[in-house]
Amino acid sequence: MTDHRTTDPSDIRSRIDAYLSSTGLAARDARVVPLTGDASDRRYFRVLLRDEPSQVLAVHPGPIDFNALPFVNVARLMSSMPVPVPGILGHEDALGIIALQDLGDVTLQAHLGAASAAEHNALYREAVALIATLQRRGADLASDEYLPYGIAFDVEKLTWELQFFLKHFLEGYRGATLTPAARDALSSEFALIAGELAAEPRVLCHRDYHSRNLMLFPAAADDAGSLYIIDFQDARMGPDTYDLVSLLRDSYVDLTEAQIEQLIAYFLALKGDGAAAAEFRRRFDLMAVQRNLKALGTFGFQTISRANTVYIQYIPRTLTYVRANLQRYPRFARLSELLAEHLEELR
Repeated sequence: MTDHRTTDPSDIRSRIDAYLSSTGLAARDARVVPLTGDASDRRYFRVLLRDEPSQVLAVHPGPIDFNALPFVNVARLMSSMPVPVPGILGHEDALGIIALQDLGDVTLQAHLGAASAAEHNALYREAVALIATLQRRGADLASDEYLPYGIAFDVEKLTWELQFFLKHFLEGYRGATLTPAARDALSSEFALIAGELAAEPRVLCHRDYHSRNLMLFPAAADDAGSLYIIDFQDARMGPDTYDLVSLLRDSYVDLTEAQIEQLIAYFLALKGDGAAAAEFRRRFDLMAVQRNLKALGTFGFQTISRANTVYIQYIPRTLTYVRANLQRYPRFARLSELLAEHLEELR
């Protein structure tokens, strides 16, 4: 097996051509169009075919072991629920390529600008209902066969994410210089957050459930479309607030407080747990602090380490979320003080 470990365009194209040839797609007038990638090291290409649906090729940096890939394992789990995920159409391990059902280009984020208020509400209720299904069916299907049940948002993982924010956003992107005392104080605050979140009962979490990972895909030409879930390979066990926070405190989309309250109420109604609304909202906001700080760490990392400046535009909204939650609860007074010393948006 040739070990392709490169993102060189000519090598990638040669691997794609080899895949098209081996699968017979080349003989069906296949045309290849590059797609915008995500924050991973995979590259994506659309294969346009005459008189049949297009496909998307996920091209990995090197050879793969298809059956060992987290994406494949979690796709099987989600398909068993079932929740809508892209179908896997083929793969070639030596070439590092997986062919996927093409869901088009319309993310929930992209569609919202053209959606009516009623459609906006309906799509978000659909997205919330999918979270409820993931949690309910995730509990039903729990098995060592599936990778997500063996990993969790434990203290170590949650703390690592908060320290990631410290390193890549506060120090890396914003250039803050922390004294040892300030660093220790922040670590103590982070430990309290991580400890409380890790102690909550765990459910199946998508792990990155937001408007850019939900695709609006029509079943027919005259169909408005339904939501499909993508980018689920990092699924794991965690708090029941995690995916809902990702959706409703989304760095890419503005939702009003009234919309958030209505959608939380809808989620609790689906779970049959409406009586716990106040306590759930407290846990939701706690999760939001951790999740949004982690997102800022990712934005800082992508900007500084990857020279990917697209995420800079989402920093102000995310900081606004953090500020609102830190100021809402007296328990965050010390954390707010420590962060505000270096982030004027939190003052």
